[in-house]
Parts: sequence; structure tokens; C-alpha cells
Amino acid sequence: MDYTVAEVLQFVEENDVKFIRLQFCDMFGAVKNIAIMADELPRAFEMGVSFDASAVKGFMNMEECDLYLHPDPSTLAVLPWRPQQGRVARFFCDVKRADGENFEGDGRTLLKAAVKRAADKGYVCEIGSECEFYLFELDENGNPTKRPHDRAGYLDVAPLDRGENVRREICLTLESMGIKPESSHHEQGPGQNEVDFRHADALTAADNLVTFKTIVKTMANRNGLYASFLPKPLEDFSGNGLHINLSLLRGGLNLFKIGSNEHSQEAESFIAGILQRVREITLFLNPLMNSYQRFGLFEAPKYISWSHQNRSQLVRIPAEGGAAARMELRSPDPSCNPYFALALLIHAGLDGIEQGLELCAPANVNLYEADSATLSGFESLPETLLEAVHVARSSDFVKKYLPEKAAEKIFAEKQQEWESGEADSVFQMI
Repeated sequence: MDYTVAEVLQFVEENDVKFIRLQFCDMFGAVKNIAIMADELPRAFEMGVSFDASAVKGFMNMEECDLYLHPDPSTLAVLPWRPQQGRVARFFCDVKRADGENFEGDGRTLLKAAVKRAADKGYVCEIGSECEFYLFELDENGNPTKRPHDRAGYLDVAPLDRGENVRREICLTLESMGIKPESSHHEQGPGQNEVDFRHADALTAADNLVTFKTIVKTMANRNGLYASFLPKPLEDFSGNGLHINLSLLRGGLNLFKIGSNEHSQEAESFIAGILQRVREITLFLNPLMNSYQRFGLFEAPKYISWSHQNRSQLVRIPAEGGAAARMELRSPDPSCNPYFALALLIHAGLDGIEQGLELCAPANVNLYEADSATLSGFESLPETLLEAVHVARSSDFVKKYLPEKAAEKIFAEKQQEWESGEADSVFQMI
């Protein structure tokens, strides 16, 4: 909701809000925050709240370490799992330098620029995500294990599905914070779950995804469990995907027209633009070494292709029309920074429209079962994190839309992760 600063301050005073959490994401998608007292909020709106950016991975160095958090009043939300007396509210923040200039590593600023570019051309891009996660048991010391919470499978019910109460708490908490989940269910892997979101504008969708991951972690912990968004936490079972559904509107009209498998030329060029650049931005959609263990198995696509309905494709056009007409990108995973990921996807699609790209023919085959001769006709996504770094680093597209300093810090960090080989160390972090 678009609250004004005055409305926010009035709400805080009238609803016994005593603590304010100013949240932001680092360049790698990790949520950070500073808590201030409620009477400090006017100053935060006026001047921002400083923090030591040299202590945030990828942000600044010791010689130039001050950045400022500027709360976005439209993102006000009370945290329902915190005490109802002396309440805690949260804002997402834009990250700025001392002179008020936007910080080049702030993902919200980058996504806002992509949204503005679309708006200047008369387009609105709406996003609906489908996010998967695993629930694992804790050991006697409260540390995460890799023992799944249950042994249920796709769409199973209780008592085989032991995650339904956790999903219920997640969905009710989302609703209480103004976020609309569409559905939830048990996924294919043991202890694996999924929650799907109603479409929203791109910035709201990214904010909602960050909030969702926090809620899932919190509700799991309250139930004596550990929630993992790691792309491939269990070697022999399904990985965690983040399926991104994109629709493109102009003048309120959805350009993904599905009747008789036909779409507008603009929608086709938008898809073609994403297919053209997806190898170059895979680093930002799949940023971990572990991400590349997921591709090519259990409905996680490996090849650059598209089709209607076919779940073996990178881009799928679901059999829905009207407001639900859309494209679904199936390669991303939940470890990505959603602001960077959505910004690059929108820019790629808009480039496709500007260039009038023609969409290639659909691949109406099951690529998980296709022979090598068939597969040789398709370009594949990068097979390792190192390859993804090299492809992104050499991309003129990435250079055009990501600030050089931010991009180089990401490249250097991901190169170091590859060289260190610490693939399992992220299990308790993602």
C-alpha cells in the first residue's frame, strides 16, 4: 500500500509500535537489518540511518565505509510473530551514499530502473513466483540436519504430509502482512514444500519474496524445524526451484494472449530477448556452486528452449488465458538476489522488443528423455558456477545494465567460492 510518511508515523503512534527494523539485501541476496526505536523513525525518513558498509560482503571498503538506509514508507508491515505489546514493524530500505546518491550495489535501485524503463515504453511487467523449500529436522543441540521432516511426495496429504501445519502458518502470516499466496502443497522431494504467489508489480514481487523466505525460516524454527532454500540439498531428490512467472501489460491489456497458442508479437519478442540473454545472466539466477547440481534433473531445465505447457523446457507457456496468461521461467533457484534477477530479466525482455526479435520454434519434445542427437540441437545453460562467471563477465549485456563496481565484486566473490570449493558450507545459510 502506498503510505505517506505522515500516515506511517501516525500508524506507528496509534498501534503501539516501539521497534522499527530497517531491512535491505546485500548484493548476494542475504537479508540484513538495523533496529531503531520508533521515535527515531522521523529522522530515518529525513536523513537515513548510517551503517558500516565495509562489514557487508561486497559493499564498501574500510576507507569509504558509510552508507545510509532510507526506509520506503510503502513497505510498512508489522511482524505478526513478534510481541503484540511494543510491536515491531519492518520497512524495506533504499541504500544511498552520504551525498544522497544511490549506491550502485543496491538491488532495489537497479530493479526500480528496469521498472521505469518499462514504464517509459508503456509496459508494466507483473511477476508471480513459485518457490520451493525443504523442511529438515534439528539435532539434539538445535542444529540443522539433512533428515527430511517427512517422506511424502507430490500433493500428498496428512498424515504422510507432515508439513501442512507449517505451510498453514506461513500462508496466514503472509496474509497478515498483506501478501497474497495463491496456493501451497507438498512437492516431490521428502520434506519438500511449495508456496505460489499471486502476481504483483516487479518491485513488490521481489520484496514479497524476501519477506517470504524470512517467514518460512521463522515459522519452521517455531515448529522445531529448519527450512532450506538450497538449490540441491539432497543429491537423489528434487532440487528447490524458483519458477518466475512474467506477464507483460500495456494499457491494462495482458500481451500474453494464449488463445489457440498465439501471443502478441511483443510478448514473443520479450520471450526471445530472455532466451537470447539467459546464459549471460544465469550467474544471477543461479548463484551457487550447488545451483548447477540441480540442472537437467527432476524438472529443472538444462537447455535453452521454450514450449507450451511442456515442463521440460526452460520457458513454458502455461495453458491459461486472460489475466493469468504468462511465461514461466523454470531455471532460477531461491538462492538468487531477486532484485538483480528480475531487473536483468526485464531488461532482456525489453531489449528483445526493441530489437524486434523473432521467437524460435517451440521444442515440443520431452528434453529429459530426448536422445543425444536431439539435444545437440539446443544450446545449454552453463554447467558450473565457474562457467557462469566467465559468461557473465564477458557479456556486453551485463556490462550495460549492471554497474561495473557491483558486477566486479560479484564476479570476484563467485570466482573465490569456486576456487575454495566450499559447496556444502552454505547449507545452514540458505
